[in-house]
Amino acid sequence: MVSKKEDLKWMKQALALGEKALEAGEFPVGCILVSGNSVVGSGARQHSKLGQLNELDHGEIVAIRDWLSRGAAREGVVSAYCTMEPCLMCLGALILNGVNRIVYAYEDVMGGAAGLDRSEPLTAEWKKSNSAMDKSILQEHLYCADTIEIVGGVCRRESLALFKKFFQDERNSYWKGSLLARYTLNAT
Repeated sequence: MVSKKEDLKWMKQALALGEKALEAGEFPVGCILVSGNSVVGSGARQHSKLGQLNELDHGEIVAIRDWLSRGAAREGVVSAYCTMEPCLMCLGALILNGVNRIVYAYEDVMGGAAGLDRSEPLTAEWKKSNSAMDKSILQEHLYCADTIEIVGGVCRRESLALFKKFFQDERNSYWKGSLLARYTLNAT
């Protein structure tokens, strides 16, 4: 069981990465991966600027790449600390790479996937052809079989401040005018 004090400690490190990303003009998503009592991977959003934009270099993906490149040992639970709720791509990547716990600061009302129902397979065709669900399949399904703890709202206020700064800066065009931008600029 991870204490609230530990969550705050690690999230502050993710927020520091988000702050560096913001200073570089990037979307302020920072992520650290923790195993045991050590950071095994870290990263911040890259390529969110106009002319460089790609949707692969999210903070979580950069942190996973860092973890894998280090060859860092795993001690029990691996936790991800993210300044923003992971999107569907990042949630899948975290789960598939063995992250057992995700802690995020600020909710992504436009693309966050933390609330995704993982209690049954996501494949539409499987659902159609198996109306009487064979519960044994859940033990082998990539997303249903894993028990992952997801905790939201840790250092939310501090993270919200980063995203407000990002969206208030006229130089930043990433997601400008989107649901996420409108929500963030009006959030308290």
